[in-house]
Amino acid sequence: MRRLLYLHVLVCCLGTAYPFCPSQCTCVSHGRTDGTGSRSVLCNDQDMLDIPVNVPVDTVKLRIEKTMVRRIPTEAFYYLVELRFLWITYNAVSSVDTAGFYNLKVLHELRLDGNVISVFPWESLKEMPRLRTLDLHNNRIANVPNEAVPYLLNITYLDLSSNKLVTLPSDLMDIWPPFNGAPVTNAFQKVVLGLQDNPWFCDCKISKLMELSKMTGTPVVLMDLLMTCNGPEHLAGVSFQRAELDNCVKPSVMTSATKITSPLGSNVLLRCDTTGFPTPSLYWARSDGSQVNNTVQESPGDGIRWSIMSLQRILHKDAGNYSCRAKNLAGNADATVSVSVAGGVSTTTLPLRPSTIETTELTSQGTTFTTTNSPSTTSTVTPRTSTTVVPKKPKTPTGPRVQKFPIKRAETQPEVNGRKLAADEKSKKSDPSKSVKDLKIVEETADTAVLLWTADGLPNDAPLTAVYSPYDEDDKRTLETDAGSGKVLLEGLSSGMRHSVCLVAKGSAAGKDPCIDFYTLDNVKDDGQSPLFIIVSGIACAFVVSLIALLVYKILALYCSVESSASDEEELEKDSYVKFETISMKQRTLNSHPSELWARRATNESEQMLLCSRGSVDSQMTYKSDSSRFEYLC
Repeated sequence: MRRLLYLHVLVCCLGTAYPFCPSQCTCVSHGRTDGTGSRSVLCNDQDMLDIPVNVPVDTVKLRIEKTMVRRIPTEAFYYLVELRFLWITYNAVSSVDTAGFYNLKVLHELRLDGNVISVFPWESLKEMPRLRTLDLHNNRIANVPNEAVPYLLNITYLDLSSNKLVTLPSDLMDIWPPFNGAPVTNAFQKVVLGLQDNPWFCDCKISKLMELSKMTGTPVVLMDLLMTCNGPEHLAGVSFQRAELDNCVKPSVMTSATKITSPLGSNVLLRCDTTGFPTPSLYWARSDGSQVNNTVQESPGDGIRWSIMSLQRILHKDAGNYSCRAKNLAGNADATVSVSVAGGVSTTTLPLRPSTIETTELTSQGTTFTTTNSPSTTSTVTPRTSTTVVPKKPKTPTGPRVQKFPIKRAETQPEVNGRKLAADEKSKKSDPSKSVKDLKIVEETADTAVLLWTADGLPNDAPLTAVYSPYDEDDKRTLETDAGSGKVLLEGLSSGMRHSVCLVAKGSAAGKDPCIDFYTLDNVKDDGQSPLFIIVSGIACAFVVSLIALLVYKILALYCSVESSASDEEELEKDSYVKFETISMKQRTLNSHPSELWARRATNESEQMLLCSRGSVDSQMTYKSDSSRFEYLC
C-alpha cells in the first residue's frame, strides 16, 4: 500500500513537470540555450468538435485548423497566459463569445480566417492590449459598427477581405494618417489593410477609403488598390480610382476674425461658418483639445451651418487659441481664433506696525492719493500709474500724530519727461488717425455689414477698435481687430436704419478718428410686403392686362375687316359678271314678207336691250348681215 502511494505521488510530480499534450493535437517544444523554452501546439483533427481545454500552459503558439469546431466559448484560453499567436483558421466557427479571449494579455496575432463568422465581438479586443494582427479574411461579416473604432487603434494589420461589407464607419479612416492630422514621418509604422472582394456601396461614407486608393506614399497600404463599386447602379463595376461621388463635399471653415483683443471683464462673441455636403457638424475647442460648451449653432439650409461661442467677463486665463472644427462624412476642417486680454489689476499688501497711524499725501502724475497706515493696507494700482508709499516713524510714541508731506516731483521729473518725449516722438512718426483711411461699407444686409479700410504706416498687428451704433444713439458696440485684416464684420444691426461706425486706433487723438455713416437693408419678409409694393404691383398688373386686351381687340378687328373685304370682293365679282348669251342671227329670207322682217327685227332689238340692262358694263356689238350692214344692238 505504501509503495502504491509513492508511485501515485511520483506520477503526479512527473505530470506537473512535463504536462501532457491533448490527444487530438501535436505539441512541439522549442528549447533555448538559457535553459528555457517555448511550446507550439497544432490541433487539426477533423473529428474535433470543441476547443481543447488541456493545452499546456507554457504554449506560445496555438493552431486549430480544419476541424469541426463551431464555437469559441467564454474564457476558452484564460490559462494560456504566455500565448502570443492564436490561429483558429478554416474551421466551422460561427459564434465567438464576448469573453472568449479573456486574459490573453500578451497575444500579438489573432487569425480567424476561413470560418463562417457573421458577427464579431469587437469589444473583446480590449482583453488583448498588445494585439497587432487581426485576420478576419473569408468570413460573413456584414457590418463594422462605430463602437469598434477605438479597439482598432493599435492594429497594424487588418484583413477584412472577402466578407459582405457594404460600408465602413466614417470615423474608421480617421485613426490613421493622413486623415488623423498627425505628421507623417519615416519612423511611423506602416498599416496594412485588406478590404478587397466586398460588395461596396460607393457613397460619401467610404469617400475617404476611395480617396486613399488614389494616394501614393502614405503610411496606410491597401493589399489591393483595384477595388470596385457594387452600387449604386450608375457606379456598379467602376473602380475606386475612377468613381466620382455626387453630393459629397469636404467642409470649409471661415471665421469673422483671426485675432481679437478685448478688455478685461468684457464679453466676447466668436463666430464661424462652414459649408460642405452633407451638412458638417461644428464644435469649438481650446488649445488643449477640450470642448467649449457655451455655444449656439444653427443650420439655415442644406450644406450650411454657423456657430457662435460666447466668453462672459473674460479673465486672463481665458486668453489663448480657440479652434472651430467642422466635420462630415467627406472630411474635416478647422479655423483658429486667437483671443488676447488687455488691462489688469494688481494688489499689494504692506505689513505695518499696529501702533503706527500715519497719513501720507502722495502726488504722482497730477493725482493725489491718501494712504493711512494700519496693520495692513491694500493699495490698488491701475495701469500706467506709479504710486510710491513712504512709511514714516513718529518721533514720540505717545499719542497719534498725523503728518502730511508732498513727494518731490523734481526727482521723477526727468523720467516722466523722458517718457513723454518718447511718446511724442513715436506719435510724430505715425499718427494712427491719419494712417487709417478709405473707410467703406460693403455687403449690407438687414442686420450685418462689412467695414473695409486701408491702413498705411501702421503695423499689421496694430490694434484697432470698431465702434458702431444706430445714428445719434448711445447704445454703442465695440469690436476688436487689427490693422492688417483690412475688414471686419459688423453684426447685430437694426434693419432699415442709419448707422455710424468709427475706427479707433490706439493712441489717436480724440475726435480725429475716421467715421462713416451707412444704411442697412429693410427686413421685408415674404408674408409681410410693404403697401407701396402692393400698390405698384397692382397698377402694373392692371396696365399689362389692359394692354393685352387692347392688342387682342385690334387683332380681332383686323381679322374681321379682312374677312369682310374678302366677302365684298366675292360679291363684287358675282355682280359684275355679265352673262353674254349667244345671239344667233338667222339668215334673213329674201322671200319673206316685209312686215315679218320688221317684227322679227323689233323682237331682236328688245332682247338686246334686255341683255344690256342686266350687264354692269355697256357693250356694243355689231353684226354684219348678209347685206354687210352694221347694226348696234346696245
